[in-house]
Amino acid sequence: MLAVVTVLWGLNWPVMKIGVTYVGPMTFRSASMIGGIFVLLALIWQQGQSLRVPREYWGELFAIAAANMAVWYVFAMYGVAQLASGRAAILGYTLPIWSALWGILIFGDKANSRLWFGVIAALAGVILLMFNEFGTLTGRPLGTLSMLLAAACWGYGSHLMRRRKQSTPVLVITFWSLILSLLTCGSLAFLFERPGWTRPPSGPEWGAILYNAILVFGLVQVWWFRLATILPPVASGLSVMLIPVVGVFSAMILLGEQPGWPDYVALGCILLAISSVLLPSRSRA
Repeated sequence: MLAVVTVLWGLNWPVMKIGVTYVGPMTFRSASMIGGIFVLLALIWQQGQSLRVPREYWGELFAIAAANMAVWYVFAMYGVAQLASGRAAILGYTLPIWSALWGILIFGDKANSRLWFGVIAALAGVILLMFNEFGTLTGRPLGTLSMLLAAACWGYGSHLMRRRKQSTPVLVITFWSLILSLLTCGSLAFLFERPGWTRPPSGPEWGAILYNAILVFGLVQVWWFRLATILPPVASGLSVMLIPVVGVFSAMILLGEQPGWPDYVALGCILLAISSVLLPSRSRA
């Protein structure tokens, strides 16, 4: 499961870039979600699960759905639309650093020297990419900020998912998260991208939509929620480390992107930061 999630999610960064090249980011994401909802419904029906969530857990479910999917996808899709897909992947997977910081600031986790080293390493990578965006004629610093906001929200959502009180099946949580995300992204698409609805998607765009509907929402998102619940941090941490690497190099193959030295150095900084936060120390091992 972990290997499949890592590869498919890494490949999805250039796939999403294909999807948003000629279609609005929220339009692309909404179309993918519509297909994903039917895939999830089929899986839930096949497993004989109920969509019912006890009323006392509606608030918790809303928070999980908003942080892990709705807000994440809004900011991430605008980030992908403005940045090279490999660079967006690097910034998106500052997630573990944000998760560690939220753990200290909100959930009472203890800080240590490795965490602060990780924060400094991640900050160095982000600053390098920010300066590079500001320093080029076609730079998109708002895309960088958008990806960082997405990662920060997802980091908070990972805590909510891991600490949830309800026993609602992961498939059902994913389904309702997708419904909230569709309402959010669909509303934004209708308000701001409707003038661009002048033609049906092209072949590559349909491919990107189906990839996300079937593989990302119907498989990867479900498995990720399950893995975040059952795996020790070291295992999920290794997956998180590899996803941006897959994203960068698959973008080179699929899209012909040519990352510069700032991208490679920033990728190294982020991987160093992730490893310092998630991999166990020798004493813990």
